[in-house]
Amino acid sequence: MRAPVLDIAVRHRLGAFRLDADLRSQGRLTALFGASGSGKTSLVNIIGGLIRPESGHVRVEGETLVDTDKGIMLPPHRRRLGYVFQEARLFPHLTVRQNLLFGHWFVPRTVRRPAELEMVLDLLGIGHLLARRPGALSGGEKQRVAIGRALLAQPRLLLMDEPLAALDDARKAEILPHLERLRDETGIPIVYVSHSLAEVARLATTVAIVESGRIAACGPTADILSRIDLASRPGAPEASSMLAADVIGFDEAFGLARLSTPAGELTIARGSLQPRQRLRVRIMASDVMLSLAPPAGTSALNVLPGTVAEIGARTGEGGSTVHLRLDCSGEPLAVRLTARSVANLALAAGKPVYAIIKSVSVETP
Repeated sequence: MRAPVLDIAVRHRLGAFRLDADLRSQGRLTALFGASGSGKTSLVNIIGGLIRPESGHVRVEGETLVDTDKGIMLPPHRRRLGYVFQEARLFPHLTVRQNLLFGHWFVPRTVRRPAELEMVLDLLGIGHLLARRPGALSGGEKQRVAIGRALLAQPRLLLMDEPLAALDDARKAEILPHLERLRDETGIPIVYVSHSLAEVARLATTVAIVESGRIAACGPTADILSRIDLASRPGAPEASSMLAADVIGFDEAFGLARLSTPAGELTIARGSLQPRQRLRVRIMASDVMLSLAPPAGTSALNVLPGTVAEIGARTGEGGSTVHLRLDCSGEPLAVRLTARSVANLALAAGKPVYAIIKSVSVETP
């Protein structure tokens, strides 16, 4: 049986805070998501060797980094991990080339790959920056160089602790496509800490919800984001649905794109979408309306037939809100309604419904 990419079970006390985390993931990019102070960074620091846990183990693709029962505690420099922080932390007196090649110092000569630098330059789009010094770079460029330096250390695992938190929206949009390529093309597993639901939804293959030092839930991104039982928990993401989509056509007259998804066809604003492009789309539970019959005379362009699969408990002030999960051709779709709407429609598990989704509310990369 294949070993998990990540296999972590650690216990540690930091003052009054208790970390008691169990996490197993097969994902290429595992996002740790939770409120500030929930234990995300502490867990990353244990993986990286910056904190020595009181008990437990840390394994990466079957290789043990920590096992307190067996007395194994590899020092940080022997773990072969890349670390990317909020700030790029580049050496200001070195050029971009020199900053990048600094990572090679930590790779034994016998395993260095000569073509690695060219691969990193192409992956991150930083070849034109080699002669510059950090002071002449934008925030997004600095962070891409920092990621490149970590990659050139040829890590077995890349730790990214809020790597986009210090960037504005424009710089985030600049770097996100490079992170997608990093996830898909390098084969290096990534642990990604973030409190941004948009980043997690776009990048993560696995999401772990960290809550008060514990892993409250862990699983494939689409499954975790659509779980209605997590929606009311502190630090959990707002319920939403992730759908894999393919661009199948355009309505040029109105600037729209047609998408094929497992749940049905969607029409959304074209934006920068290209023919036959593959992407993920996200639909917030609060952006879905329900009807018991195919709607007529509505401005919404998207209607997905489905069946009520699950109705959650009433939450919110006075129990005014209810989360539901629909089954739309086998795909989960999260919905948030008022308790009165649920009662008015007499919704129950197994009841057929029509989900109505405005085109402008469907989120894309």
